[in-house]
Amino acid sequence: MNGIHRIVILGGGSAGWMAACLMAQRWLGKHAARPVEITLVESPAIGIIGVGEGSTPQLKAFFDRLDIAEADWMLACDATYKLGIRFHGWSERPGFERYFHPFPSAIDVHTQPHFQRACALQRGGTAAPAHPDRWFLPTALADAKLGPHADRRFPFDLSYGYHFDAHKLGAYLRDQATAKGVRHLERRVIEVEQAESGDIAALLCEGGERIEGDFFIDSSGFAAVLAEKTLGTRFLPFAENLFNDRAVVLPTPAATDGMPIATSATALSAGWAWSIPLTSRTGNGYVYSSSHLSDDAAETELRRHTGTLDGLVEARHLRMKVGRLEDSWRSNCLAVGLAQGFLEPLEATALHIVLATVEEFIAAYEAGGFAAQHRGAFNTRIARRYEGIRDYIVAHYRLNQRGGEYWREAAAMDTLSDDLKALMTTWFTGQDMNATIQRLDIARYYSNLSWHCLFAGYGSFPDQSKLREGAYRFDLSKAADFLDRAALNFASHDVQLTSFRTHQSSCKIGL
Repeated sequence: MNGIHRIVILGGGSAGWMAACLMAQRWLGKHAARPVEITLVESPAIGIIGVGEGSTPQLKAFFDRLDIAEADWMLACDATYKLGIRFHGWSERPGFERYFHPFPSAIDVHTQPHFQRACALQRGGTAAPAHPDRWFLPTALADAKLGPHADRRFPFDLSYGYHFDAHKLGAYLRDQATAKGVRHLERRVIEVEQAESGDIAALLCEGGERIEGDFFIDSSGFAAVLAEKTLGTRFLPFAENLFNDRAVVLPTPAATDGMPIATSATALSAGWAWSIPLTSRTGNGYVYSSSHLSDDAAETELRRHTGTLDGLVEARHLRMKVGRLEDSWRSNCLAVGLAQGFLEPLEATALHIVLATVEEFIAAYEAGGFAAQHRGAFNTRIARRYEGIRDYIVAHYRLNQRGGEYWREAAAMDTLSDDLKALMTTWFTGQDMNATIQRLDIARYYSNLSWHCLFAGYGSFPDQSKLREGAYRFDLSKAADFLDRAALNFASHDVQLTSFRTHQSSCKIGL
């Protein structure tokens, strides 16, 4: 193929502009493998869904790859740090009413083996301190509202994600992409033209403009204009074990008594509510099942939960299309973001999947000579990632220990993947979780630490009254002392965010 290779992205938002940034960095630089032109087309009349505003640590890797400083983008997007997710009320077992899921870090090597040993003992019927909140530094930091950056004398880096304003993030990434050479067109696409081969040939816009391309990225949201509607890629719903299909969202004022450094996920009557702290506001939402709760009842429950029953804060209702496309890459089109699939925001994996998809596509497309040589293997890897993340989210519902019709149905569902069945069998029969996770090759989606925190956090152990007293050799006070002393190296979350503003002010006056 001669001449410039034309890539056309339909739709902006976080997903479209992330794809544009990554492709521009790889293919528009002076060391590009071949001449490429990247155009992003979006309609100014279409808004951003923005369900949830949290991320996993992969978002940090994304900004590091683009060489964008935290002080720059976090200030622009009202962002805060995130060390993990705090789950409230998913279990009613005494002592396990809440737990923290930390992002794994290098320092865990000092406490994780003892935690897993405690879990193994308690799974086998011997009393041991097996609640995950006692064992990990991110949990201690989150409890004390301390930021993730340590004094430079502390020899461990922590993994962390972010909370952010999704609308502002999309705008920020747009500016970054266009500065790298991405062409941005605000157009309303009214038709998609296909070649005789079935490939997409061009986007036809209102007013008659025709935008041709060699390869297309579908970031058109749930509409999936290119991948699903034009190319006919089959959508695979996950409703049989992820039956939440609605969300209602509303903001409340930002925290004033110390900025939290974790997302909260609180179980309600027919789903769960998130609380995401930004510097400008707190984002709140209720993810629920419409077959168990009406939209009006869900809004009322969320308002009661957030103290906004006065109705002064406007709520927004969203429909969720939970599942994935059978193939993320079909013909000459790659689907990303909501066009590719959606898993409810319980573990904030939406942008994680976007990044993994785009990065793997860039590698596969380039290795195949800008052709479809590695498309099959790519689709298999992305599908496997969706399934792995889905299993971890499904496990939250299957392992819950709450009352109520919705939660009893969730705990009783038997439409589980073979991998999840194998993990549950391993846990409840006292076998080696590490060995099973390694055999299934699923640690790339969620680590051994994460699976242990999930099972143990809900109190998935024999009845406490039936546990044997045993000689647990590790002194728990040593772990507490280790975490307390390690935490001395961290300033508060508020102080670490304030340092960004100081840095920005210094730059403005030329210091």
